[in-house]
Parts: sequence; C-alpha cells; structure tokens
Amino acid sequence: MDKNERMRLMGEGNVTVALLRLGMPIVVGMLVTALYNLVDTYFVSGLGTVSVAAVSVAFPFSLFFVGLGLTFGAGGASLISRLLGAGERRRAEAVASTALFTAIGVGVLAGALCLLAVVPVLRLMGATETVLPHARVYAVPFILSAVLGVGNVAAGNLAVAQGAAGTSLAAMTAGAVLNMILDPVMIYSLGMGVRGAAAATLISQAITALLYLRFFAGAGSYLRLSLKNFSPDRKIYGGILSIGSSVLLLQILSALSMSLLVRAASAYGDEAVAAVGIVLRIVTLGMFVVFGFIKGFQPMAGFNYGAGNLARLNETVRTCLLLTTLFCLAWTAAVLCLSGPVLSLFSRDTRVLAVAGRALLANTVLFFSLGLQFTYSTLYLACGKALEGGFLSAGRQGIFMIPLLLVLPRLFGLDGVLYAQAGADLLTTLATLALARRGLPSAEPQTCPAPGRPGQ
Repeated sequence: MDKNERMRLMGEGNVTVALLRLGMPIVVGMLVTALYNLVDTYFVSGLGTVSVAAVSVAFPFSLFFVGLGLTFGAGGASLISRLLGAGERRRAEAVASTALFTAIGVGVLAGALCLLAVVPVLRLMGATETVLPHARVYAVPFILSAVLGVGNVAAGNLAVAQGAAGTSLAAMTAGAVLNMILDPVMIYSLGMGVRGAAAATLISQAITALLYLRFFAGAGSYLRLSLKNFSPDRKIYGGILSIGSSVLLLQILSALSMSLLVRAASAYGDEAVAAVGIVLRIVTLGMFVVFGFIKGFQPMAGFNYGAGNLARLNETVRTCLLLTTLFCLAWTAAVLCLSGPVLSLFSRDTRVLAVAGRALLANTVLFFSLGLQFTYSTLYLACGKALEGGFLSAGRQGIFMIPLLLVLPRLFGLDGVLYAQAGADLLTTLATLALARRGLPSAEPQTCPAPGRPGQ
C-alpha cells in the first residue's frame, strides 16, 4: 500500500476493510512482541523461580519508558492524523519531527537517571533481598534497551498516524523474532543468565531502530522527518502534550500499579511474585491484540474527525466495538479452557502454579470489557479530547487500580491482590458507559503553527 493509498483508505471505502487493513498489521506486530515476552519468561524460567521474580520486578521499567515514547508518539500521532485529515501536510511534518527528536532526548535523560538510582528503584518496585541481586543484573542492560525503545515507540506511532501500519509491523516483528532467537543463545549457550535476556532485548531494539530510520529517511514515508522541520514551539508541544501527557500518566500509573501489585504479592513469597509476573505476560498477549487493533482505529478516527466526516467516524466506532468485543469473548473462553497446560510451560513449582491459576482467572473474568474501554479512551484521545480520554485511559491501571491495591489486600489477603484488576475493570467499564452515553465529540478546526514560524 503506497502512501497516497493509505490516505484514501482512512477517508473512503468500506470501514471494516479499512480497519482490518490498518489494524491487523499492528495486531500481528503486537502479538509477536507479547509472544517474545512470554518466550523471554519461558527461557528465564529455566533459571529458577527467583530469576522469574527478578524479571517481573524489573518489568515496570519498560512501562515507564514506553510511556515516554507514547507521550510524544501517541500525542503527535493524534495531532498528525487530524492535520492530515484537514490537508495540512507541512504542519504535520513539523509535528512529527518535533515529536520524534524530543522523545529521543527525553529518553536518554530518563535512562541516565534510572541507571543512577537503579537499586533503590528496584527495592521500591518490590525486590526482596533474595531477588534484588538478580533484578539489578537484569535491569541495567534492560534500561539501556528501554531508552532505545522510547524512540522506537514514538517512531511506530508516527508511522501508524500516516497509515503505514505495515512498517510498524515489520519493525516490531524483526526485533521480536531476533530477541527470541538470541534469548536461549545468550542465556544458556553464552552462560549470561538473566543478563543475557536483557542483552538480547537491547540488540533487538537497536535493529528495530535501524528499520524505522530507514523508513523515515526513504521514499516510503508520507511525512518527511528532519532536523530542518524540528520546531520546538509551545503551540506544537501544547498540541502534542495535551494528548501525550494523558498517555504518559497512564503508563506511570500502570508502572506504579504493577509495582504495588508485585510489592503486595511479595508478602506471600517469591512464588507469588513469580506467579503474578507469569500471568501478567499471558494476559498481555490478549490485551496487545486489542491494543494493536485500536492503534489501527486511532488514525481513522483522527483523520475523519479532522475532515469533519462524523458519519464515517460513527460507523468506525461501531465496527471497532463489535470486532474487539468478539475477540475479547473468544480470548476469555480460550484462556479459561487452556489455563492449566499454558501455565505449566512457565513453571514446575506447584506453589507458583497454584497462585498463578487463581491470578489468571481473576485477570480474565472481565477481559470482555477491554474492547469498550480501549475504543472510547482512544476515540477521545484521537479527537483531541484529552480530559475524557485521559480519564478513561488512567482509570483501569491508575485511578481505580491503585486504591484497590491499597485496600483489598488488607481485607482479603492474597485474593485481594489477585482480584484488584477485576475490580478496576468493572469500575472503568461503568465510567466508559457513562461517557459513551454523551455521544461522539463535535468536530473542531485543526490548528498548528507552520514549520519555521514558531508561535504563529
């Protein structure tokens, strides 16, 4: 699909076909990425329960850095899609260049700060004395890979904003497949243990970065990204951060809630920490499918909102709700039927498996609601409605999840830890339904300063 055809696809033709063509490449890429996380855990599990717990403790680092990438990537993508819908290509290029180069700079700074404070941060995230040495060995190269990931996440979102979902698929798939190949080699053949798992991720992120660089520097990109188009203007940053700050808040809250989850589980031993980590990766596999499809929905929503085509926007929302909800129902049924065999792939410890079985049930009982939650949170963000979109995005992993994690374990012990996510899903679904009754946002003109003329 060439760049001009991508523009036509978002504004014309069959909505279901357009959503599938834009969303499925991202779904496949996200699936491969989530699968490599599972494969990563599978290979690390051969090192023992403590190593699995160490990887679980360090995992929130990735959520924070992904949040930085999404701040400028998703924030920029929302504005770019609306500008392209309004026919403002040059202004979209200024936004894209500013978003990407700022993301890279912020990622490097955040990485340096995390490396300086890695031990106290790991303790804060729930590392016990037995887990801490292993978590530290894993975290240092993992943080370096996450710094590269900031630029990759931003670049991927900017590619999707112009309808180039296939590019995002190719870059994510190449990195994930390479990571799966390198994991057993570096963990076992080279004897690097958990450090090898993180090093494999670092190399894979570097390859992904090179693929994105090739795309944006070549003829395939509809938008030209360059330092010449970099325009650190307050209006551009305002447009990016009005949406991106909501996404960053979501990721920070997700990292915080996951750290609280691990800390709460650590009161019940390393086996509980390992079980929670395994289940989170399994659930993430299904969640990434929904999230990937929604990333294909986002540019269509923003494009048609920017073009003032509310009839097509309405149809796009209905179709997205139908497709994502059907998948969520099928995923829930599959997980509940196959939970035993799947969990046994990641641990032979009967105590780990006992906790993991309960955790998996708790985390899938309301999985069917994710299609509704993600569609409406993304709709509001794509249309520039940061308050509504930010509230819905932050609800599931922050506004509702964090208080539940602080209260439920005191009332119900380990079950309170495991069922906190189900409670957060229920409350977020109710909030989404309340906002959805208000209908779609009304269209507004899209404004952004032209490149080379800051502040105008």
